[in-house]
Amino acid sequence: MSGVRGAATTSRADWQRPTPRRVRAIRDRLREIYGIPVAPSHDDPLAELVLTVLSQSTNDRNRDVAYLRLRERFSSWAAVRDAALSEVEEAIRPGGISKVKSRRIQEILQALPEDLDLSWMRDAPVQESRDFLCALPGVGRKTAACVLLFAYGLPDIPVDTHVSRVGTRLGLFRPGAPFEELHDDLLAMTPVGQEHEIHINLLRHGRRTCASQRPSCQECGLSRLCHWSAPESDAEGGRVGSR
Repeated sequence: MSGVRGAATTSRADWQRPTPRRVRAIRDRLREIYGIPVAPSHDDPLAELVLTVLSQSTNDRNRDVAYLRLRERFSSWAAVRDAALSEVEEAIRPGGISKVKSRRIQEILQALPEDLDLSWMRDAPVQESRDFLCALPGVGRKTAACVLLFAYGLPDIPVDTHVSRVGTRLGLFRPGAPFEELHDDLLAMTPVGQEHEIHINLLRHGRRTCASQRPSCQECGLSRLCHWSAPESDAEGGRVGSR
C-alpha cells in the first residue's frame, strides 16, 4: 500500500480483521479530534457524479471552480452532454487534466438514459445502484460510493488514497489489499448510519496529520491506536506488532 512503511502484502490467510471494539475505539478517538461531521444529503446524484470526476488529481478549490464554471457555461446536464468537447474542456480547465475529464464526463452522460434521471437510486437496493454506476465509463467503487453516500445518504463508503493509507496504518485494512476489498471491508466494519462520519474523519486525518511521506506522528492523536507508529499498545491493551 502506497505510503505505508514496510508495505509488504499480507495474505488473506494471515490477516486478522479488526475487532468491533477496535473499530469503535478508532471512531471515538476520531470523534474527539474532529467531531461528528454533518452534511445533509443533497439529492443530486448526477451533480455528485460529475463533481467526483472533477475531483480527480486536484484539490477541492480547483474542483469547485471547474464545477461552477461548467454549470455557469451550460444550462443543463443535457447541454453538457451534447456540447462540443472543446467547450466542456474549456469550462473545466481550472480543475486540471481537462482533456481527460471532459471526455469522461461526456461519455458518462451519453451512457445514461436520455432523461438523465437517477432519482430511482434513492429507493433502489444499494447493490443495484452501485452496479449501475460502476458500469458507466470510468466509474469505479469510490465514485459510485460518493454518489450514493453524498447524494442520498445511502450506506456506502468511499475509500480514496487518504482513507486507504490511514486505514492500513491503523490496522483496519489488510496490507496490500486491492481497493475493491478495502471498500467491502470498510463498509462491513462501519456501523450502519456512520458511513459519512467514518469516511470524512479518516479523510481529514489523512490530509491534516497522517501524510503519505511525512506523517506528523508526534502530534497524532491516534498514535496509541496505530499499528504503524506506536507498536507498544493498542486500544485493547496488547502489542500490535513491530515497525
